[in-house]
Amino acid sequence: MSQAQHQKESLLKITAISDFSKKLNLQQEINDINARYAQALDQQELEAWPDFFIEQGRYQIQARENEERKLPLSLMDLESQGMMKDRVYGVTQTIFHAPYYMRHIIGQALVLGSTTPDALTQSIDMPTDQELWVSHTHYAVFRTKPGSVSEVFNVGQYKDLWLSTDEGLKLAWRRCVYDSELILNSLIYPI
Repeated sequence: MSQAQHQKESLLKITAISDFSKKLNLQQEINDINARYAQALDQQELEAWPDFFIEQGRYQIQARENEERKLPLSLMDLESQGMMKDRVYGVTQTIFHAPYYMRHIIGQALVLGSTTPDALTQSIDMPTDQELWVSHTHYAVFRTKPGSVSEVFNVGQYKDLWLSTDEGLKLAWRRCVYDSELILNSLIYPI
């Protein structure tokens, strides 16, 4: 993603949701999806992970420092479900690493409103006539290696764009903006 595209994403025009009931329903649906997302990752059901996204969905892990400076550099930037499936295959079939368990603690979603994908069409390929819902959610991920104590692995905020589909809400773009400047060892599993 170019710096110009990143700046467009961070300057999205968000329309507030005036219908309190609609906003509450969206928040509940997003919280439910986030709980299932965490459960799938914590149980190492990685094959289910890409299904939380639309086919053209994007998954990005970026340092807070880069996001605040509007720099596009990311640790991971997957631009489709196909790339996510490739990542799952790599993690489960080809990458050798010391085993560990993850535990996600995910806060309540803050539904900010809606936007249109017009500013994003160059960086995510999706229908431009559909409304996207914008939410931010705090997360913490703990890592436990067998025979060792648990440790904080990654803490940050999901900055999400959601699309309504026939199957319910799906992620169009999940940006995991992590707070620390360092990642312990290596990043194997999705956050």
